[in-house]
Amino acid sequence: MVIRELKRLYTFHFRDERRERLFLASLSFLVTFAVIRTITHLIRAGVGPFQNVTMSGGLHIHHLVWGLLLLLVVAYVWLLEIGVGSSWVASLTAIAFGVGAALTLDEFALFLNLRDVYWERQGRESIDAVVIFAALLSVGVWGWPFLKEVAGLLRHKPASGGAT
Repeated sequence: MVIRELKRLYTFHFRDERRERLFLASLSFLVTFAVIRTITHLIRAGVGPFQNVTMSGGLHIHHLVWGLLLLLVVAYVWLLEIGVGSSWVASLTAIAFGVGAALTLDEFALFLNLRDVYWERQGRESIDAVVIFAALLSVGVWGWPFLKEVAGLLRHKPASGGAT
């Protein structure tokens, strides 16, 4: 069965919990960044159910705020040394770290310029910050052996859709 083989490959390639946490943080970072950028473009275009979150009085809460709060929670949990080994808490906090970092760095230009420049030329600074941070997390480096085997598994899947 494909699921069983994916589980085996994952367990094999991520025996080292640090490698697994880096992979999960990297993957969640990149996925969150892609999703939040898509949502902000949809909001700006007025397409779909998404809209800006505005409090009474007109205060707009940028997703930077949620990213910072999430990073603070993860840092606090890690300071307490909860989830620093190999456990579901370690995996969950690694994912939360990636999400918080993406939400925060997508608004990097906001806190660099101390004004909302998301859709202006300076907004590009957020993209640059994300690219640099993503390079540091490097899904490709930490997850490459696993991803390579998953690609091989998908290539050898029978045309009938059955498991190998």
